[in-house]
Amino acid sequence: MFRIFHIWSLVAVAGLAAQPAFAETHNEILASIQKEAAGTPGFQGFSAARGESFFKSKHGGEWSCASCHTENPAAPGKHAKTGKVIDPLAPSANAERFTSPKKVNKWFKRNCNDVLSRACTPQEKGDMLAYLLTVKK
Repeated sequence: MFRIFHIWSLVAVAGLAAQPAFAETHNEILASIQKEAAGTPGFQGFSAARGESFFKSKHGGEWSCASCHTENPAAPGKHAKTGKVIDPLAPSANAERFTSPKKVNKWFKRNCNDVLSRACTPQEKGDMLAYLLTVKK
């Protein structure tokens, strides 16, 4: 009986070890955005200060990023139209943020369209993430 349990334990551990890691680090996500931005004329890097200004400013419409994510992105937010609770945006308060390229692209596309009525540029995305990485819990 013990031998069968031991064999199954080894099989389970081997299966877990073989699982690919899909999550990326925040810095890997930022590096991929930087790679995209590097092809833009005049690109000189990202700025947390520009990202904070972008996050808190309205861009010709009714909303800013802070309209839903609050002035403190380490705090939970609430969708300005639906009232749905939104988990903190800052990675310091929500370790799952900015770890999936697919989710990052989905939410930048959706939210930039809501706030800007267009897609965010790689510069804007990078500045925003640079800012969010400086926000402490």
